[in-house]
Amino acid sequence: MDKAQKEVVLGEIKEAFANVASVIVADYRGITVPVVTAMRDDFRKNGCHYRVIKNSLVKIAVKGSKMEPISQLMVGTTAVIWTTGEQPQPPAQLALKWAKDEPKFKILGGYYEGQVLDMAGVDALSKMPGKNEIRASMLMTFLAGPQSFAAQLIAGPQNFAYLLDARKRQLETA
Repeated sequence: MDKAQKEVVLGEIKEAFANVASVIVADYRGITVPVVTAMRDDFRKNGCHYRVIKNSLVKIAVKGSKMEPISQLMVGTTAVIWTTGEQPQPPAQLALKWAKDEPKFKILGGYYEGQVLDMAGVDALSKMPGKNEIRASMLMTFLAGPQSFAAQLIAGPQNFAYLLDARKRQLETA
């Protein structure tokens, strides 16, 4: 790769990592081409990018940025998986799925919100609720108070109606 090509790749990496949601770094050594192709397609379908980039180029691209700590993961044969959407979970979820299905695919770590993640961090990232789930739980929290208040207001008259109905049935049987 000549200097001009390296500059182009560096520009692409910097542009891609400018608004990244999360990054997963994995070792793909020993995986067959058809399996890697299937992995790429799976990642693409879920809005993720899967790319094999020279470690030195990634280190140069992230140098001086908030992603610089990811350089420590760039050792050996690495594939970089990232997403730029609002949801940081898909790369971690898919990488864990592929690591489980394909023993030669090893997750080295990841990056999320300025922190380098180890394997436990990648697992935690994959289980993190998405934006819509957080919105739904917040909405339910906001609605719980008024619902509880309405239930308390209605409880007295409702219980009185049950009492009258029970007394009516008692008199009818007697």
